Amino acid sequence: MAYKPLDIKVTGKCIDYSHDGQGVVKVDGKPLFVNGLLLGEEGEFAVTFQTKDVSWGRIVKLTKISPDRITPLCPVATACGGCCFQQLKYSAQLDFKKKKVEEAFRRLGGMSVKVDDVLGMEQPYYYRNKTQMPLGVDKQKKIISGFYKAKSHDIVPIEKCYIENEKASKILSTIKKLMKEIRIAPYDEDLRTGIIRHILIRASYYTPEIMVVLVTNVDSFPGRGNFTKELHKECPEITTIIQNINTRDTNVILGTKENILMGKGYITDTLCGIKFQISSRSFYQINPTQTERLYNLAIEKAQLTGKERVLDAYCGIGTIGLVASKKAAEVVGVEVVDDAIKDAIKNAKSNGITNARFYVGDAGEFMLNMAKEKQVFDVVFMDPPRSGADEKFLKSLLTLSPKKIVYVSCDPATLARDVKMLSSKYDVQSVSPVDMFPMTFHVENVVLCIRKG
Repeated sequence: MAYKPLDIKVTGKCIDYSHDGQGVVKVDGKPLFVNGLLLGEEGEFAVTFQTKDVSWGRIVKLTKISPDRITPLCPVATACGGCCFQQLKYSAQLDFKKKKVEEAFRRLGGMSVKVDDVLGMEQPYYYRNKTQMPLGVDKQKKIISGFYKAKSHDIVPIEKCYIENEKASKILSTIKKLMKEIRIAPYDEDLRTGIIRHILIRASYYTPEIMVVLVTNVDSFPGRGNFTKELHKECPEITTIIQNINTRDTNVILGTKENILMGKGYITDTLCGIKFQISSRSFYQINPTQTERLYNLAIEKAQLTGKERVLDAYCGIGTIGLVASKKAAEVVGVEVVDDAIKDAIKNAKSNGITNARFYVGDAGEFMLNMAKEKQVFDVVFMDPPRSGADEKFLKSLLTLSPKKIVYVSCDPATLARDVKMLSSKYDVQSVSPVDMFPMTFHVENVVLCIRKG
């Protein structure tokens, strides 16, 4: 989409929020989206970009301030693209997310459903167990790390992130210091020169293990061994260091080839009493305390008695299925990613779980084959990607026809769309939002659907 740079001044009032948490001001009947603006606030705004029907802008001056506005901990909270709501009181964030779910079901699902209050956090900061930042240089040639500014590839420098693991800031600072000392250049995506593109840090919650992944533009680089040694010396809390190689001109962060520079190449963590092995590319929920509440809620909704046969679709490394295995007779997991299934099998074995089996394959095709073989599943757990389930999967699910479907979703829009298709055969019993991502516009949901008749 082409944007036309502008700097037009307008006045107005915030009448709503967009789906991604920007304040909405109507200018000549058309929406102006303003980052950091809160509902009910009035003021002067600069229109910075516009298309035919939509504009984007920034706050110039507020003449009326919302009682829900607070001072954000982070000085670049609304600029970096990571947070949009640090300036909004946490209780109001939860209200926004509940309304967002209700609106998605009304507009996209065509149904009015009762949505529970959002399950929030007591301490909604420093919750992320995964930090992922690009590297670059500023105008003074200083190495910086941060997040991309919205609608750009300009890095907003961040020294301390208030939603990331607290240990990550120290590790990132040490990495940048050592890069300067050993003369390891950050990657320049325009010139396609330099060495280190991104830094990925994963931290266990219940075990003292931290993984550092150096995403590089080359297979090897001078000073790699000394860099690894000094990084571990200055940050002894790091238990494994990995070099991930990505030479492609792409927005995809991780490549397919890796070298273990130190440690065992993975970390372990515990979730709902189950131990999981986490590699650099494993999908693992980023908020450990809320993930336990999310999965316990999903298991609770399924009302397992120990007699049920359970299918875990989109099973990943087996998280939901292995947690459910403690209360089910049998769990079958299916996932299209081969490496994830290998991890799921390892996780089952390391936990001594014998009533769970995992298969590589397309979940929709798998369910159709199960239906043809007259296999019966009492409960299907599904936790698809943000894009939701495709039509083929949903038709297969309707054909398999389990008694209960527990849908875990990270996007209310695709959730409402999918549940609408399932509603031909299923009733929505409950919709329960969980705040996995405080300070952002994202919200997770657990929805229970019961087969009709």
